Amino acid sequence: MFPELLRERLSGIVELSPEQLSALQGHYELMVRWNQTLNLTTITDLVAVVERHYCESLFLGSRLPAGSWKVADVGSGPGFPGVPIAILRPECAMTLIESHQRKAVFLKEACRGMRNVRVLGKRAENVQEEFDWVVSRAVSYKDLMGSLRRLGRCAALLTGGELPPGEMGFSWGEAVSLPWGDQRFVRISRFT
Repeated sequence: MFPELLRERLSGIVELSPEQLSALQGHYELMVRWNQTLNLTTITDLVAVVERHYCESLFLGSRLPAGSWKVADVGSGPGFPGVPIAILRPECAMTLIESHQRKAVFLKEACRGMRNVRVLGKRAENVQEEFDWVVSRAVSYKDLMGSLRRLGRCAALLTGGELPPGEMGFSWGEAVSLPWGDQRFVRISRFT
């Protein structure tokens, strides 16, 4: 059911190989199992999970420019948007940054065998690296303010209708509306 629904919701937007679909389904199944004892996500309806978690993440990944980028996912939670982007874009080196240790343990298990993914179980403010791109979803602008500019030259965010504040240090391009629901956008920027 999951792969068929994902393929249907992404039709004409993102094409996935059978291997990519299988990897995404494996992540989904593991997330569902772990969510029974560990609060990874409150979104549990299959359609909502496919659209909000996977489709939005894959849409964001498809909007990153071509290239082998170092990408950081700040506040990765159960792996969004980082895991789907890493599966879609295997040429990119993805670092999942998650300060909640139990979620970081889940991420390490979920990404076992993914050569282009590593997990940092710490706060973004404590990461002393620079990335080409920083991505994030469901993290407040206030929480991103202190680390986004320091971590990356470029940023891509999955957001609601509120514009990112200028104090973030980026100039933002036109918001791209997501095909799944109202008031959901991708905002892509360049460092100013």
